[in-house]
Amino acid sequence: MTARLRPWPRSLAGQLVALLLIAVVLAQIITLWLFAGERRVALVELARNTIVSRTVSLVRLVEAAPESQHPDMLRAISSRFLWYWIDETPALAEAGGGRTDKRIAAMLGEELDAGKTIRVDVSRREVSHAPPSRRRIDVGDSEGEDEADDRPEDRQARDRPAPHHHGSWRAAPVSLTLSVQLSDGRWLNGASRFRVPRNTLLPVFVTVALMATAIVLVIGLTVRRLTRPLRDLAAAAGRLGRGEDVEPLPESGPSEVRSTIQAFNVMQDRLTRFVRDRTRMLGAISHDLRTPITSLRIRAEFIDDDENREKMIETLDEMQRMVEAALAFARDEASREVGAPTDLSGFIDAIAEDYRDIGRPVAFDPPEGSRIVVSCRPFSLKRAMRNLIDNAVRYGGDATLQLSSEAGQAVITVRDHGPGIPEERLKDVFEPFVRLEESRSEETGGIGLGLSIARSIVHAHGGTLMLANHPDGGLEARIALPMDDRPGRR
Repeated sequence: MTARLRPWPRSLAGQLVALLLIAVVLAQIITLWLFAGERRVALVELARNTIVSRTVSLVRLVEAAPESQHPDMLRAISSRFLWYWIDETPALAEAGGGRTDKRIAAMLGEELDAGKTIRVDVSRREVSHAPPSRRRIDVGDSEGEDEADDRPEDRQARDRPAPHHHGSWRAAPVSLTLSVQLSDGRWLNGASRFRVPRNTLLPVFVTVALMATAIVLVIGLTVRRLTRPLRDLAAAAGRLGRGEDVEPLPESGPSEVRSTIQAFNVMQDRLTRFVRDRTRMLGAISHDLRTPITSLRIRAEFIDDDENREKMIETLDEMQRMVEAALAFARDEASREVGAPTDLSGFIDAIAEDYRDIGRPVAFDPPEGSRIVVSCRPFSLKRAMRNLIDNAVRYGGDATLQLSSEAGQAVITVRDHGPGIPEERLKDVFEPFVRLEESRSEETGGIGLGLSIARSIVHAHGGTLMLANHPDGGLEARIALPMDDRPGRR
């Protein structure tokens, strides 16, 4: 059977790893969302502040120096990404109306004279203005490109309008153009173009992958080692519930786990001693009762009144059967039969075949499909089954056996077609020596221990035994036993 994909792990190690991975991924996403935008803004502000400071310094130098030195100043302060030139006309016909344009213009105005005309335009488009002696250079150009020679073809390429950027708005270069009117009436024009660095998720993915790998390895192995004693404890509790002998578990792991294992060992020892003491006491009492019963039977033989003699002997015989049944039950419990994986289909079929061989109407239809295997004590479970089948045949006339699996349990049903049991007495019949006179007369030979012994055996296997009146008539006994889920048993 194919295992179903679970959206959430069931083990402690899997849940811890999943929670930590979710926390790491969410933290990385929130961090990227908070700081990625701030990084872009900081880089843009740094570039703008650099342009403002250079422009202010250049205006002051140009106005203070002779005109013959202006070309050298412009050449010295210009760079691959920022260039200046002086012209009779401004590079901008009018100032930009954006908030960033006004902010940069205000910054320049604070540093320069208040009466100067300043025009600034910041946009994500190609710069169409070029200095007369320097080629436009984009940040995407190769490092090996030098300044353009003053060749005719270079001048034609330089003066040609730049093509429009066809990429996304965020991928387009940021262009800044400014014009500052000098004191002699000419204009100092400046142009800059730069690309804002793109946000790449590769470092984030690598970081998350490394952290996830570390979490899976460290947390997974550590929790697996810490929870191994708990798995052993669960397995031991399951074996104890099936009535198997369990050795004391070694106390290992964290302090909380060690205290739990210690409590389990103490509980197991007390339960085992309690059951064995009660079983030995039952066997001793039953054994000791045999002698006075035998003595009373001998004395009853000498009673002259035939009617009283027969009634006393009948009562003593009944007491003798009770004692023998109690002794048999005590011997079975004291022997502590070793449990073994058992295929219930073949096991029940063999029991039904034994009844059919002696002419008893017992039917069993083996289920189709996979085998149903339980870990049980075969002879003990066979006794419980025989008690139920005997009751069904004795009081219902026949017995129909069925086997199925439900929710990890093997379900055995024994049904008859008799009168059934009153609903209010279904639980009472499990008590020792309880008989229902309406349908369980003494003439049938019952002593009231069969159902008690059967339920004790089923409980010792970690299962349950319930009785119910069938809707179509008759009584149905239902045994539910935990299935053996070890690999290779199905």
